[in-house]
Amino acid sequence: MGELILVRHGETTWSLSGQHTSYTDLPMTERGENQARSLAPLLRERRVGLTLVSPMTRARRTAELAGLDAFRVTPDLREWNYGGYEGVATAEIHRTRPGWDLWTDGVVPGPASQPGESPAEVGHRADRVLTEALEALDSSDEDVALVSHAHFLRVLTARYLGLAPAAGALFLLATGTLSRLGTEHGRPVVTAWNLALPEGLLRATAREKENVA
Repeated sequence: MGELILVRHGETTWSLSGQHTSYTDLPMTERGENQARSLAPLLRERRVGLTLVSPMTRARRTAELAGLDAFRVTPDLREWNYGGYEGVATAEIHRTRPGWDLWTDGVVPGPASQPGESPAEVGHRADRVLTEALEALDSSDEDVALVSHAHFLRVLTARYLGLAPAAGALFLLATGTLSRLGTEHGRPVVTAWNLALPEGLLRATAREKENVA
């Protein structure tokens, strides 16, 4: 049986500034694209049989740059819908709502088309993704890759481990990283977390790209 490979997309201007980003379709920064490219060597060590990707540009571009070309866009992999907190950083929210915590309090409604999601609602989406991914793992020795977003992948990790969606708060996930979920003696476990090239090697990769261009 293979493992679940979790890939968080590379850096965007809002991930850098700490602004909540779900339905705003931002591109990655140049550093974010280099982060995505740097995942390719880590993925070449794996046998990936199925790749599911969030519909957002930053996730699809990450999959392409990381060498996961044969992917299927899966709407359930989109980021937590932040509703009225879209584009707003936590520090700004705390000015009017001290003590607010996304993981337990959820969000305020946004526009009619973006009402926001509760932790439980995000957990339901994660459960649907896990059902498909685990079925694929059961039928093959190959890995399943999920290219998505920080908060959603943290909720998915909690659900994989049998925890409540809010337990995703325990799993800090950086941009442009690879993590793995597997089993030990039949129990679900985290086998690797936040794998990435060191920053120095990432800069070297960027210079090599410039020289080729």
